Amino acid sequence: MRRDAQGQAVRMASDEAVAAWNHLVSGYLGYRADAPARLKALLAADAEAPMAHVMRGSFAMLAFNRAYVPAAREAASTAARLAASATPREQAHAAALSAWADGALETALSTWRGILAEHPHDVVAFRMHHFLAFWMGRPEEMAASAASVRPAWDASVPAHSAMLGCFAFAAEESGDQVSAERDGRAAIASDPGDLWAAHAVAHVLEMTGREEEGIAWTSALEPHWEGGSQLVHHLWWHRALFHLQRGETETVLALYDRRFRDLASPLVASHADLYIDMQNAASMLWRLRRLGVGAGPRWEELADKAEARAGDILSAFTLPHWMMAFAASGRWEAGCRWLDAAHQAAEGEGAHAELVGQVALPVSQAILEQARGEPARAVALMKPVLGRMHRLGGSHAQQDVLWQVFLDAAVAAGDREAARRALEWSASRFATPPARRAGWASAASWAVAA
Repeated sequence: MRRDAQGQAVRMASDEAVAAWNHLVSGYLGYRADAPARLKALLAADAEAPMAHVMRGSFAMLAFNRAYVPAAREAASTAARLAASATPREQAHAAALSAWADGALETALSTWRGILAEHPHDVVAFRMHHFLAFWMGRPEEMAASAASVRPAWDASVPAHSAMLGCFAFAAEESGDQVSAERDGRAAIASDPGDLWAAHAVAHVLEMTGREEEGIAWTSALEPHWEGGSQLVHHLWWHRALFHLQRGETETVLALYDRRFRDLASPLVASHADLYIDMQNAASMLWRLRRLGVGAGPRWEELADKAEARAGDILSAFTLPHWMMAFAASGRWEAGCRWLDAAHQAAEGEGAHAELVGQVALPVSQAILEQARGEPARAVALMKPVLGRMHRLGGSHAQQDVLWQVFLDAAVAAGDREAARRALEWSASRFATPPARRAGWASAASWAVAA
């Protein structure tokens, strides 16, 4: 049986198909915009390769868009049929995809863990697990997975630098900034175009309050981002955060319009409502709004996208961002309709629907209540779920905007105890004290006043 670049046995019809598989995996790990084209090339080389259909379905699920779920289920069914005569590892991949598409997220995670226990060089299983654990708010699981496979990896194994980038991000989200920076910089030294490693170090620099280094880091690496996917937008979002902390709001808006939300960009146009792009855009405009910086028609564009996605709850963390667009554009009725649709979708079975109903939607409603002048109501909605809010997914840097919502509501409601809880969260995660953070400083002064 043929083997891939990492030595895994694969059921593929030719050496050409294996080469196409390796090219696809490299593109997937590297966040290359042409990854779908690489998948098409693999299917052209071998339309009956089980892992080709696993990746076809996985690409559908990676978009966090319910419209693509039927395609993912069809791909999972095809992969399972074709894998019946393939390896147990490939059969497990088909099972993991099927579980994911059916909303059985715990089963998907467990299946990938099982693959990695026997095949620590399976980069697809590792990265899928890494991705989903992150968006389920489980940095501890990301770190455990990294620790379990790391002994099997060294520079002699292809994709080692990509794995270092994952190790770095798992460490960063677990609070180990030293290890994260070490691994992230090592990955970049090996491959300056490694977007995930660049991203991991950007997080370190954000959390440790090193804005000038962050701007220099992303600026120096930008020439290597050509051909990257929407993760490039997120890297520019990180650069905007550095400028925001420095008070350079005009630069932030310029980055918004020309980099991470350039509506004329083919990459933006290809998936105009992609979850990560919506998060980038709404969270940055919300931060600017809190500082008194207007966004003009930018909110309207996001609110239009939000209305079109009513009832789609696949990405729990994106839901409050949709509501930010309704609140900032004053679309109260649309926001209420959107909440109704989301509540109806969250009535289904499963842990994800429960999380959406119990955490994401109270936070989303709080955003609407605060914008409509009901801050005490917003505090009451959010306070019971603060301890579970991280389970919506997103990094500390991304979750920060949700805590800012709670902070604003607490200040407006005159609730110093609630405000102090938000300030304590910030102080426990960011090296820069709240009294010196953009968007936090005035509330910090108010909360400690007699």
